[in-house]
Amino acid sequence: MAAAAVRDPDSDVLVSAASAWEIAIKARLGKLKAPPDLRDSLREAQLRELPVTLEHGLAVATLPLHHTDLFDRILVAQAQLERLTLVTSDPAMAAYDVALLAAAS
Repeated sequence: MAAAAVRDPDSDVLVSAASAWEIAIKARLGKLKAPPDLRDSLREAQLRELPVTLEHGLAVATLPLHHTDLFDRILVAQAQLERLTLVTSDPAMAAYDVALLAAAS
């Protein structure tokens, strides 16, 4: 379902800078493989960058402590403030007041 929505040419798909940060860290630690040209790959897929703003960072402090992962918390804050649907495979994200689209695990 999420994959189809992301591939839909009518969908406006954004990728958080926080996601790129997390991917870079995990790739460096050998926990996942990422293309060396991740930015180019995202642009070719016509995904838009969502910067992390000061407002996003401050909003994290207002979130209930349903989740302790810092990257997930900033993604929730961004989705709430920007009124976006968050694509995730993490069931813990459902505890937040944010629209979700389930991704395959």
